[in-house]
Amino acid sequence: MKEAVAAKPELLIVDDDPLITDTLNFVLSRDFSVYVADSRARVKNLLRQLDTVPQLALVDLGLPPTPHRPDEGFQLISELIAHSPGIKIVVLSGQNDESNARHARTLGAIEFVAKPCEPATLKTLLTRALEVRAAELGAPAVDSGLLGKSALIEKLRQQISQFANAPFPVLIEGESGSGKELVASSLHRMSQRAARPFLALNCAAISPTLVEPTLFGYAKGSFTGATTSRAGYFEDAKDSTLFLDEIGELPLELQAKLLRVLENGEYQRVGETQSRVSNARVVAATNRDMRQEIRAGRFRSDLYHRLSVFTIGVPPLRDLGDDKRALLDHYRDFYARQARVSPFEFDSAATQVWLGYSFPGNARELRNIVIRLTTKYAGKRVGAAELQSELDTESFDGQLPGLAAGQDFKTVLEAARRHLQLHKNFHLDNTLSQWERGYIEAALMITQGNLTQAAKMLGIHRTTLYSRMQSFGTPEEAEKAPRPAAK
Repeated sequence: MKEAVAAKPELLIVDDDPLITDTLNFVLSRDFSVYVADSRARVKNLLRQLDTVPQLALVDLGLPPTPHRPDEGFQLISELIAHSPGIKIVVLSGQNDESNARHARTLGAIEFVAKPCEPATLKTLLTRALEVRAAELGAPAVDSGLLGKSALIEKLRQQISQFANAPFPVLIEGESGSGKELVASSLHRMSQRAARPFLALNCAAISPTLVEPTLFGYAKGSFTGATTSRAGYFEDAKDSTLFLDEIGELPLELQAKLLRVLENGEYQRVGETQSRVSNARVVAATNRDMRQEIRAGRFRSDLYHRLSVFTIGVPPLRDLGDDKRALLDHYRDFYARQARVSPFEFDSAATQVWLGYSFPGNARELRNIVIRLTTKYAGKRVGAAELQSELDTESFDGQLPGLAAGQDFKTVLEAARRHLQLHKNFHLDNTLSQWERGYIEAALMITQGNLTQAAKMLGIHRTTLYSRMQSFGTPEEAEKAPRPAAK
């Protein structure tokens, strides 16, 4: 009796040069089940035809219709990560400017390789990426799944604990890579539904024509290819949690049907007239501004309000202060154990760079940086120069950092100073002054001009606040504020 042969891991190769794709397909197909596409549009069509998403992707940046620019490749990386957060992407590109490499890694690529590259090197990188993926999938959950001790993370834990057992929908909002699916799985794991499977559907990862039968099921013969009847996610999620990721991608024509399920539990399989009832608890997530989507007519306001009975905002990593250190320690130890090597260490300068970096790709970017540092500097001491070569220091957009509860005004501005220096902003003093003024004006607005309360909110002395207001000269309300009495 022959032993079953283990299935090969699946690899998606995206390049518009047929010589390259044919060569890589020939060499790598010995170890991987290879799929090939030559454009972002072809990738979309291919993924809609596949039952499962490939575990790995090898992507060129210069793709049609702009093969001499990296834009299509960057967009493809973002779409692949949105489609399947667990996919591991290696970029193989002739557009090998250091800024392109850094930005590709920020978007979620695990590594960047310049063309030309030996197939044996690619195979080693892909095998390593596959091992990392397997380790991540097999890692046990940590408490609620959230790391860190900042006020924002503590608030997030409290919300998860408070909402976990409620039967009502939850809408999770947050930037790409911030950990929305982790929050959703934590809600399920801490609920009375934890013994049942946690079902997840990425609304951006499925053809619009297949969303309805996937969610609600279908009857035999209801459409071409429906050779048998099949239950949908709402039926399979009985007494459990159904996570709808990228809910903003849900087609308008299906939003009314989802609203009906949320209101009374009723739905119908495609091709049936019989009503069925689901008691699945729906958790949805989005990185879009849903209010803007509603104003643009792309999302129903009644569905939004029904989905957001409870709303959880996942904070971006740039607002989490010393939690960046906690995440570093966790992932550094995890990937060192996985690779069976000694962990790297930061010197004091590198630590300051790490704490001052904004992580535009959030926790996903942080994790990939740690993977690369573990590979390159196992057991070694990493300095600021080595660390900065891994960071996307050119993506700074001048955004005002958040002043979260429990954060001191001076601490935030000092972090901002480090952030600007790291991002090579040569208008340091002017930018800091603008940020400082923005904080002060916001505090005065919130406290309706009460200097004492505004100073307390900002964590500075009342006289210091007054002198700052005098130095700005505006707004007029600040000029009219009474001078603090001398003590």
